[in-house]
Amino acid sequence: MTLPGPDKAQQMASAGFGDSLDYVTIRIGEQLLGLPIGRVQDVFITDRITIVPRAPSEIVGLLNLRGRIVTAICLRKRLGRPVPDTLGQGELTAIGIDHRGEAYALIVDAVGEVIRLDRSTFEPLPVHLDRVWTALASGVHRLADELLVILDLDAVLDLDLPAAA
Repeated sequence: MTLPGPDKAQQMASAGFGDSLDYVTIRIGEQLLGLPIGRVQDVFITDRITIVPRAPSEIVGLLNLRGRIVTAICLRKRLGRPVPDTLGQGELTAIGIDHRGEAYALIVDAVGEVIRLDRSTFEPLPVHLDRVWTALASGVHRLADELLVILDLDAVLDLDLPAAA
């Protein structure tokens, strides 16, 4: 996870946010996941995706978001979870992310709320976590009734596209 620069961190600390981490929560199946709020550009619904032949299996296709071409990635598939046959039929919930100058849409099951958690509750990944998830997550927060897995968006979006070609 990328931390804010010294100036931004100082502004956040002076505003009372120095000891907190903010996340947009999403669900893949029953699992609650967190995305660092500073990386989230948009939350939107789409129903028009253009399929890209011979693309890596995680790529659902391309979509147009306010005149910008966006690569749509199925987060469920990226995390190694089964994908319903109905994916791509009807409306899809997406999270817009910019990564290394490119626009991506993470297709998710549901978007929750924005939550602020104390930095001291951030823990390393549990040793029993699935290896695929371990490669794509940066840590966890234990909430009152479930575990919030924090995704490392750089790892999630590193699809190694030249190797796939």
